[in-house]
Amino acid sequence: MKITWKTVAPLLIWLVLYLVPVPAGLNANQWHYFAIFAAVIAGLILESMPVGAVGIIGLTFAGISGYVEQDPNKALRWMLGGFSESTVWLIVGAFVFSIGYRKSGLGRRLALLLVRSLGRRTIGLGYAVAFSDLVLAPATPSNTARSGGTVYPVVSNIPRIYGSEPGPTAGRIGTYVMWTAFATTAVTSSLFLTALAPNAAALSIAKKISGVEVSWSQWFVGFAPLGILLLILVPLLSYVICRPEVKESPEIVEWSSTELKTMGPLSRNEWIMAALVLLAMFLWICGSNPTISLPLLGSNFINPTMVVFVVISLMLLTGVIEFEDIVREKSAWEVFFYFTSLLTLSSGLNEIGFIKWVTEGYAKELAGLGPTVGLILLVSFFFWVHYFFSSITSHAAAVLPVVLAVGHSIPGLPIPTLTLLCVYSLGLMGVISPYATGPAPMYYGSGYIGKGDFWKFGLIFGVIYFAGLLLIVMPWLGMI
Repeated sequence: MKITWKTVAPLLIWLVLYLVPVPAGLNANQWHYFAIFAAVIAGLILESMPVGAVGIIGLTFAGISGYVEQDPNKALRWMLGGFSESTVWLIVGAFVFSIGYRKSGLGRRLALLLVRSLGRRTIGLGYAVAFSDLVLAPATPSNTARSGGTVYPVVSNIPRIYGSEPGPTAGRIGTYVMWTAFATTAVTSSLFLTALAPNAAALSIAKKISGVEVSWSQWFVGFAPLGILLLILVPLLSYVICRPEVKESPEIVEWSSTELKTMGPLSRNEWIMAALVLLAMFLWICGSNPTISLPLLGSNFINPTMVVFVVISLMLLTGVIEFEDIVREKSAWEVFFYFTSLLTLSSGLNEIGFIKWVTEGYAKELAGLGPTVGLILLVSFFFWVHYFFSSITSHAAAVLPVVLAVGHSIPGLPIPTLTLLCVYSLGLMGVISPYATGPAPMYYGSGYIGKGDFWKFGLIFGVIYFAGLLLIVMPWLGMI
């Protein structure tokens, strides 16, 4: 491997943080662990080596250092803990779904149908992609299943029709299409209470701490002014920021019609793949609703990741894919190692008490502030501290109780407004980093969005989404 400044920079960040005096309130163990985490994030941003390698090296270094667990056997179990996380396997399963779409030809057929209908202008494709997520969102409580398992496998076939492949030609149209899909799912995850599983978990926490209860319709009405506006703007903003080279292509519409005729009727494998996709969507929607009985499954609940394993097994049994196809899917396994490592490392920050130190330290500074300033700063902290997390659920569980407790200590601060602004931000904050939410690693590893660009786009859209919370949702909540 060639040694460059990008390789050395993360090591220097680790060394500088390691050598500076430990901040008050932390011990050396906690601070030195944070130095490793910061170095790993720097390695990902700078692309000093493949992302999977960065994650594994950082995780190994943290494990052998004994910062989280000093006992070698416990440290190893901690290191391997992330490999059993259901979200990780849901992401890998979504990649396998993509193989099924690709091998069966169904993905290409659906992409051609979208191109034939709306492909004359690139911006039209952007709205088609956004609408696809919007239709699925109210009834799919896993954004990884929705965006990663259903939307991604289809839209990943669109750029190739325009000669846009991962790598040098990604900017022709691929970057735009993929980023629009990812940025949209962050919006729909906040627009509907049932579009993201942590939404309901966060409301449960808020009810226990603050007594705030929110119905499905109240949730939607409170976020709708911003959510609907963003659904209109995201394809346009992505168009401006991603700057696709292909602006319009009338001839591609005619070509796609010809290609569809050449493909002929649906093949056996396409019919099977279509049926399996419908089965997955049915189980994702109904299997997560405890009021709907699924007697054939022996339970009225099935985990979204279990659905993935069921469908993959059926894909293998019916010959839609071969096991060798799964083994050869390089992107899936690179994301598997990268996201597993990040998930474990970020959870370690919480386990050793670093997150508690950050939140409590920030809280002390807000105790004497006025209600409006306190509200804005608390929501700001809740949103942007997500850079330390790779799980929205763990973020809500660790930070929301502290933020609400501080809010109660500030006289005159409207607790219902604080609660709603925080829970609404759970979906939106998923856009800020390549590990911020379940679908992020898929789009990050697709090859269509440059690794550095992903961080840049995430920051830009994060600022826009956050500004919308404060400038639109906050005054709207005051009115209703």
